Amino acid sequence: MSFLGLDIGTSGCKAVVFDREGRTLAAASRAYAVVSAKPQQAELDSQQVGDFCLDVIAEAALQCPQDLVAGLAISSQGEAFTLLDEKGELLANAMVSSDARAMGQVRTFDSAGLYEKTGHTPHPIFSLYKLLWLREERPDLWGKTARILCFEDYIHHRLGLVPAISFSLAARTMLFNVSEQRWDPEIIASCGINASQLSRPLPPGKVVGTLAEATCRKLNLARDTVVVAGGHDQVCAALGCGATRPGIAALGSGTVECITAAFSEPIQSEALRDANLCTYAHAAPGLYATLAYNLSGGNVLQWFRNEWGAAEVAAAAQNGENVYDMILALMPESPTRLMVLPYFAGSGTPYFDSHTPAAILGLRLTTSRGEVLRAILEGLCFELEANLRILERSGIPVQELRITGGGAKNRRWLQLKADIFNRPVRVPEVTEAGCLGAALLACSARENRGVDDLVGQWVRCMEPILPDPERALFYRERFAHYEQTYFSLRALSETIF
Repeated sequence: MSFLGLDIGTSGCKAVVFDREGRTLAAASRAYAVVSAKPQQAELDSQQVGDFCLDVIAEAALQCPQDLVAGLAISSQGEAFTLLDEKGELLANAMVSSDARAMGQVRTFDSAGLYEKTGHTPHPIFSLYKLLWLREERPDLWGKTARILCFEDYIHHRLGLVPAISFSLAARTMLFNVSEQRWDPEIIASCGINASQLSRPLPPGKVVGTLAEATCRKLNLARDTVVVAGGHDQVCAALGCGATRPGIAALGSGTVECITAAFSEPIQSEALRDANLCTYAHAAPGLYATLAYNLSGGNVLQWFRNEWGAAEVAAAAQNGENVYDMILALMPESPTRLMVLPYFAGSGTPYFDSHTPAAILGLRLTTSRGEVLRAILEGLCFELEANLRILERSGIPVQELRITGGGAKNRRWLQLKADIFNRPVRVPEVTEAGCLGAALLACSARENRGVDDLVGQWVRCMEPILPDPERALFYRERFAHYEQTYFSLRALSETIF
């Protein structure tokens, strides 16, 4: 018997199968592209995403004929949703997190009491505002909408189940009351939504349903495979790397960079609210989490590759090396004297600043590509360091960071993080921690094993990477200049942009 975790991201989906001891048995993945037909638009073709998700489930499960998959759960990107009509057919593409069309709805919608109910502060990233935009700007679609599904519950629909949504993913819509753990009737009524249009919320690890025999055959799964509620990808990854107790936080290093810290009781303090740091359900049952994040991360590295890495792209295609490893090798070992404000996609926490653009300061004729790249990564880390300091002041100190995702695979990038954060960083043996966290929940439900016990058995980390004291001191002094840079550029951008 084995267990599958499906991770649905912004740029692709992947399925990983684990045995009862948490060892990886098989994996499969597919990539897809974000559609940006007009400025501020960012969409995914939900039909394609659903097709690819079923493909990777079947492909990964096919590789385990002696250890059939008997349970699965889903780790899903947040905020994105799909509209379906009464026949269950798609009405439009899914609007993903980075879609910024709903800025006007954030300004005009009455936000009084939203933080206390939802644990989140207003931002066009959230489904609430995108739904308001659709109601106002696309009444043709709105009038046909029978169901509103995020990607976790959309895949349940594609699997032939009555869709359910995990508490953590429901919270990312800003339609969910995190204290009462239900759709908030006042919020959904103010949006013109009926509760029947939304999926039933379930705690992580709760069984959603058992797949039909024909579905199991089609997807190469064991008969009577169960599907279990998973969660938002960030908290699933936190579960999958063992960030389930105070002092240890996950740092998901993917398209965006996101710190996830856990605590036992919901915290809705003024300090967290003012820094736009949320409180919502963790993927570990009974726990809560907060997120601190950059909207820029691996997407900036991809931009650098596309614009400035043609030589490395060509060389990688010729010799089979990883193009990102080749690009990161351009970086000098020492800190740069450049300063980068990394708001290529706007800021995340603590400012939710969608107006101030990215900036690279200190360029000279002698500046190399490698220096610019290192300075960009330094800026990304400075932005997260600002969030770590806010968490500490709010009573959520972080002593160790566990790095997951694509950014966990390069030693030079990891060392840079350790130096700027002045904290040890560790990489779990399974860097696809979202898949592991989801599969762990499926195993817990199917075999009635405790989640804490499974974390102790399944999560194994490599030796910590420690900060270099000299570089850490340099970066501590440099951080003060970084904060000054932000406030100066924000004031300047209000004048010239």
